[in-house]
Amino acid sequence: MEINHVTVIGVGAVGAVLASKLTKYLGKENVECLADGERKARYERDGIFLNGEKQDFKFVESSNARESDLIIIATKNLQLNQAMEMMKKACGKKTLILSVLNGIQSEREIAKVYGEENLLYGFVISLNSIHEGKNVLCSDFGTVVFGEKNNAKNERTRALCELFEKSGMRYKNPDDIHFEMWKKFFINTVFNTLSAITRSPYGGFKYEVMQNLARKVGAEFLRVAKAEGITLPETICEDAINMMCHHDSRGKTSMLQDMEAGRKSENDFFCGTIVRLAKSHGISTPYCEFLRDLIEGSESVRGEING
Repeated sequence: MEINHVTVIGVGAVGAVLASKLTKYLGKENVECLADGERKARYERDGIFLNGEKQDFKFVESSNARESDLIIIATKNLQLNQAMEMMKKACGKKTLILSVLNGIQSEREIAKVYGEENLLYGFVISLNSIHEGKNVLCSDFGTVVFGEKNNAKNERTRALCELFEKSGMRYKNPDDIHFEMWKKFFINTVFNTLSAITRSPYGGFKYEVMQNLARKVGAEFLRVAKAEGITLPETICEDAINMMCHHDSRGKTSMLQDMEAGRKSENDFFCGTIVRLAKSHGISTPYCEFLRDLIEGSESVRGEING
């Protein structure tokens, strides 16, 4: 199996990095970035800039998309339903679908519409970016982590490894994709949420009060994960705190950047998901519930003020 044509939906930081790497390897004609209406016109007029370099992307209306070997969904969770509608013409019987959205929910939603047969599980780690206007500044392009639902190593995973290898994109095809997804989900739920509420960049996690908050939220997360059949290492919270403290202290989580820009956050897919899963198992998660409600409250008040 070879992957010669790729469709990318969503050209924020993650999507822009992937589209840039793949366009330079496969050529502009073989990487289609789907965008409709005003969004397509704006992208073509203003451009997408990555570290100050204008990207030469091929923007295509979803109605004109051609059948692809691989579809990469790189939107936010909030735009997933729209992305699934846009990809209809690009998705054939053998088209691989790779979602790199945060959390654990997107693959479940995609499977409801497109089935599980050609669906891979995935996400991106260590991509460190800040938006400055239409320019995305990336100090680290990150690593794509992906795998089959049953963790099989097969022709499809080998083809994807080869694609990322030849395009210069770091990648990892782990032995247990679900374990790795929950590790990333832990970071999103604990640190993204706290950073957004406190308006803290990565450097804020050097303070003991922030670290203690992370430990309390993390303890609730681990109980829910265990109930879901995922046993994460006991050291995960301390390891994550150490990682945050060694990032660029001025770097910001995606949720913090969403809050600062006045965009709706992925709060419901982080703490919200943990709260829902906890209730299904009869587990109490007061810290996660409080953080979920704080974000939702602040978004509601912002809407009232700006509305």
